[in-house]
Amino acid sequence: MTPLAEMLLGWLRRALVGGAALLVPAGMRADWVREWQAEIWHVERSGAGARATTAFCLGAVQDAWCLWQHARGNRPRPASLHGSAGQCLLAMATVLAAAGLIAYLLPEARSATSALSAPARTGLIRIEKAGGERGGATSIPFEQFEAWSRGRQRYFDEMAFYRMSREIVLEGDSPKGGWKIAYATSNLFTLLGVPVRLENDGAAANGGMPAVIISDSMWRRAFGCDPDVVGRILRVGRREARIAGVAADRSWRLPGHVDAWVLEPEAAMAAHASGNVVAHLTSAGRAELWAGSVHITAYEPDDRELDLIGFSIGEEPASPLDLYGFALFLAFLSLPAITTVSLGEYSSSPHRPHWPRRIARWLYLGAKIALLLSIVYYVSIDLAYWRPFGGPYAADYIQMSSAFALCLGGMRWVLLDQRQRCPVCLRRVAHPAQVGLASRTFLAWNGTELVCGGGHTLLHVPGLPTSWFSTQRWLYLDASWDFLFAGGPDAG
Repeated sequence: MTPLAEMLLGWLRRALVGGAALLVPAGMRADWVREWQAEIWHVERSGAGARATTAFCLGAVQDAWCLWQHARGNRPRPASLHGSAGQCLLAMATVLAAAGLIAYLLPEARSATSALSAPARTGLIRIEKAGGERGGATSIPFEQFEAWSRGRQRYFDEMAFYRMSREIVLEGDSPKGGWKIAYATSNLFTLLGVPVRLENDGAAANGGMPAVIISDSMWRRAFGCDPDVVGRILRVGRREARIAGVAADRSWRLPGHVDAWVLEPEAAMAAHASGNVVAHLTSAGRAELWAGSVHITAYEPDDRELDLIGFSIGEEPASPLDLYGFALFLAFLSLPAITTVSLGEYSSSPHRPHWPRRIARWLYLGAKIALLLSIVYYVSIDLAYWRPFGGPYAADYIQMSSAFALCLGGMRWVLLDQRQRCPVCLRRVAHPAQVGLASRTFLAWNGTELVCGGGHTLLHVPGLPTSWFSTQRWLYLDASWDFLFAGGPDAG
């Protein structure tokens, strides 16, 4: 450490002790300051290091706070927000309620979580010409789609057509930017099983204008989450269309990001347009499905044979609950890498708590874990759907990464909190005291002692784990310690 750093650290220690002294009653101040200075001198000479000396100065502030409370005639509260088991659970329940309320108020989060109970429609495929790259342009002419839809097919019983295009979108004279538009037949959403309720019945009710459904992210970005957006007229490319609804981004399970869908009757589709075909397989088609694909032989209008391949798209995308479960699995696997999962050793003593208190301790641990996992789920949902980022799967990545980080950090806190709670009264032990010297670790015990405020236990935490003292140990106190604790060990 440089001389300048040592000087600044010395000023900080003197400021801490001086501030603590201001809280001590005037008649006791001089004695306490001398006691603190003597103990600081001993800690510095023991070679414990600058961190231990600074930690002792922080402990002086805690001593002064207790003295100040005694001087006011109040007994120091042994149960603070972190010390009381009940208050800790209440704080966690409050956080859970707030996170759950936020998730309920976010429309996209509510839509994503409510979709957990919606079964996916199976047997859907996206048809491409054999030999093309999966996910690329399919170049199936619309007239070919018309010929298929008019005739009876062996492998599929319902079909829809869509084509992708980038268009300039205007609302009146106000530009909305360049959007990725999917021009689709009016039955596309019904075929996909997406629950979108249209405010009007297609183009006939709009004076010939097609209906346009905008994505949730575009609704937020271009319209500021305006709830009265339905019914507005947009100019999409060279045509006008009326907004008929808003669809969740994750409802689009086909290749490519889409900002809006323009639903048109088949008669309005350009005959020369080429695009993508989505179909629902019959039982015969599902029987031919293998490894997510099926080969189909169809015939063009001139009776030429056409070799097609269909890729399954009927699987439901990973739900928030699935992503949350996977993140929890990874977090629990990683937990032993950042903290010990042991809760310490317990001495054999006749003063050990009876079995009802032992059960209460494990129930308290289970309640903390249950509340934490619920908090992680709703907070990760809030972070994922608070603002739209990137494509339709960005929310999935945000939710899974945040759930992993929150669960990993939260479980570490839960175990650390449990290791510092008295097995008898579930209060957090306090008043740390350094015992022994680091240079004599293999000759004598060296570590930190903490005491329960109710006089039930002492906690010994080794400074350096050894083969004979590898983890913390609890020592149960007998009645000979009662004089040190007002009211005895069972007080409060």
